Order: sequence, then structure tokens, then C-alpha cells
Amino acid sequence: MTEIFAPAKLGPITLPNRIIKAATFEGRTPKALVTDDLIDFHVRHAAGGVGMTTVAYCAVLPEGRTDRHQIYMRPEAVPGLRRLTDAVHAAGAAVAAQIGHAGPVANAASNRLPAVAPHRIPSPLGMRMMRRADQAELDRVVAAHADAAVLAVESGFDSVEIHFGHNYLVSSFLSPFLNRRRDDYGGSTRNRARLALDVARAVRAAVGDRIAVTAKLSMDDGVPGGFWLDESIQVAKWLQDEGSVDALELTAGSSLLNPMYLFTGEAPRREFAAAFPPPMSWGMRAAGSKFLREYAFQEAFLLDRARQFRAELELPLILLGGITRRETIESALAEGFSFVAMARALLREPDLPNRMRADAATPSLCVHCNKCMPTIYSRTRCVLVPAS
Repeated sequence: MTEIFAPAKLGPITLPNRIIKAATFEGRTPKALVTDDLIDFHVRHAAGGVGMTTVAYCAVLPEGRTDRHQIYMRPEAVPGLRRLTDAVHAAGAAVAAQIGHAGPVANAASNRLPAVAPHRIPSPLGMRMMRRADQAELDRVVAAHADAAVLAVESGFDSVEIHFGHNYLVSSFLSPFLNRRRDDYGGSTRNRARLALDVARAVRAAVGDRIAVTAKLSMDDGVPGGFWLDESIQVAKWLQDEGSVDALELTAGSSLLNPMYLFTGEAPRREFAAAFPPPMSWGMRAAGSKFLREYAFQEAFLLDRARQFRAELELPLILLGGITRRETIESALAEGFSFVAMARALLREPDLPNRMRADAATPSLCVHCNKCMPTIYSRTRCVLVPAS
């Protein structure tokens, strides 16, 4: 039986155990640079017993942020990132940087830079039209991912996670609903996967085996006519065949069109509306039930879909999605998943892995109210825990 709390290989690195703190935007970088608050956030998770914590979201270009307060990878960010990685290592865990480009999920109004997408579509976030990404723009995006990965190495990260999910830029190209192009980046699955494969290939070439390279890949985006499992499995096979990634973290949903499909549980519509200024708050109150649809929570709610990937691939897989019990982790590892990733449960209890290790019957206190979700616009936290 695979032991949760024994050291585990992830590509060229070894993690202390098989629990990963999933990337959740922390809302603790008001000047797009590392703060002591961000460091403390990740140190708490490292000290709490995860094998690796993931810093989100490190955009590869300034216009690739969901808002201007997010870190984007540039030389000025390296000293702060180095302080963060040193602190996490001292607390006993590895640390990953999630890198990517938000594409149609970017807030052009906040960034004061135009958002890009597979083709011109209106942005519900920036309240303006997005620009169609031309070849020069896509070449720039690919190169920026490679540059960001090199900066991650210089900053002391053990791994980079490339964001291929949630209808961020690469994911929007994968989606037949969002990608209506008729060039080499549109139409067939292979064409729509071109950007993903180019990015992964460039990142691997840039870092070699100095750090681990993973990708967060949507299994489906929860949108009619969108990306679905059969195509996602094919993309995963191409990534596996090229050897460009060491593992895949399997996700679902669209931050642009159907965010609750990933989270499941209660939809915090009132709290989201309160987090936005007018006119977005008015729109959220009027149409929140259509944007934030409600899906019943069940533990490990992505497992059935992820099993289909496990059956088709040799590549290590990271299971995500409402994992709260040691028994569930043990079962996932027994089925052949290499790691599990946790997020909301760790916001409530950063020390949950340590307590699971001490007592296998330890329950999670997370109630899946999802009221942590709107706090990303201020300072990400569990609202049921007193602010620290």
C-alpha cells in the first residue's frame, strides 16, 4: 500500500509526502510582489504538513493577470519569491509556482492592458472587447512561459505548475466553444492543443530536470459544446508522449463561464456581489444564479472523471476536488493516483495533514460553504476562522 506520509518522487524532485496544497489565489500581493503576509500563508501550510505548497497565481505577462494585484514573473519579483521559497523550505515542505496567462479571464480594466482570447469576444470582467491573439502574441506567450519558469528556478522553486485549466488562455484555446479559429490553432483537437503543447515543450526545454514540471489540465469545462473528457484525455496523451510534464493535476470548470462546476457546494452569490463595485455587483445580484450555479458537494467529486485518465495514462496524476479525509487519500493512492491536492479544507485547517497523520480518523471542519471564494478579492481565508 502506498504510504501517504512517506517521501515521494515527482519528476526530478522528492516531496516529503503525497499531499499538495493546491493553488488558490491568495489575495496577499497588493503591489504584485511578495509580502510577508503571503510568506506567512504558505509557511503555515508547510508547517501544517503538506508535502508541497503552490503559489498562485504567477502570471507570465502583466496582461495575463486576473487583476493588477497578482504577481507577474519578472526580475523585480525574484528577491521576494526567494524569501518565500527559503521560508517554506525551512518549514519542511517543497514549493511550486503556478505559472500561466489568464487570457479571457484577465481583467483588462484592472490591468489597464487589453485582454487576449482565441478571437474577439466581449469580456464580462473588463467590460470591453478582448483582442484576438495573433501569431506574434502567441509566440510571445510561449516564450514568456519559458522565461517565467527560468525565473522560478532562480527563485528557488522546486516545481512549476502550468495553468491549462478553467478557460484561462491555454484552456480557452482547447475549448471548441471559445475557440472558433480557422487557422492552425483552431478546428481539430490537435490544432486547439497546439498552444498547450508548445507551452509545455518550451517550459521543459527552459528548465530541463532542474525542477519538476506539472500542468493543471481541465478534464472538462462544464459548458455545453465545450472541452470534454475524450479530447482532454487525448491532450494528456500527447503531453505524456512528449515527456514535457512530470505529472498532471486534473481539474474542471470555467472561471469565465461556470466556476461552481469546479468547487461544488453552496454558491456564495451574495458574498460575491458584495466583493465587486458597481456595476458588476448589480450584475451579480441580477444574474448570479446563472453564473454561480449550484452543484451538490460530495467528497472527491472529480474522482469518477479522473479514473478515466488513470485508465488511459502511465503519467503520474494528481487528484483534486473536495478531498477531506485520510481514508479518501489512501483509496486514491491505492487506485494509482500519485498525489492528492487539497485547497478549501486547508484554508480552514492548514495543519490538517499533520492531524491526519497523528489520527487517521481526523475529520475536516470544512463545511463547503464556499464563502472563502469571494475573499480572493481582498485576502483569501476561511471566513469561519478568526482573521489573523
